Amino acid sequence: MMEKTDKERKINELIEIAKEVREQAYAPYSNFKVGAVLVTKNGKVFTGVNVENASYGLTNCAERTAIFKAVSEGERDFDTLVVIANTDKPVAPCGACRQVMAEFGNFKVILANTKGDWIETTVQELLPYGFDKSDLEK
Repeated sequence: MMEKTDKERKINELIEIAKEVREQAYAPYSNFKVGAVLVTKNGKVFTGVNVENASYGLTNCAERTAIFKAVSEGERDFDTLVVIANTDKPVAPCGACRQVMAEFGNFKVILANTKGDWIETTVQELLPYGFDKSDLEK
């Protein structure tokens, strides 16, 4: 059996944190719990879960919860976002989350499931033609 690299160990640690925080999700309607962990470039860690609402459009995803927590504490430079759900394949962020992620640059994103599968990608790969501040310039 091959020994895990430091990078793989770190990713697995972050996945475990996301898996644990996922249990705090408020998902009484869908029962689809999602957890997220956001690591800033200076090493701070922020967690997030999805928070549903009876008015479905007001639901907030785990990824955005983690990002908004970080931003509310003055963070803007992100290194890695991990997202996890109990899915057959690693879960991917919705379009709204991808757009919010793109606002803060092209950082690493780990898509995971509770079975232990994961994929490493980037914001740019998830949203190749995203709308950004350059689109607002004349």
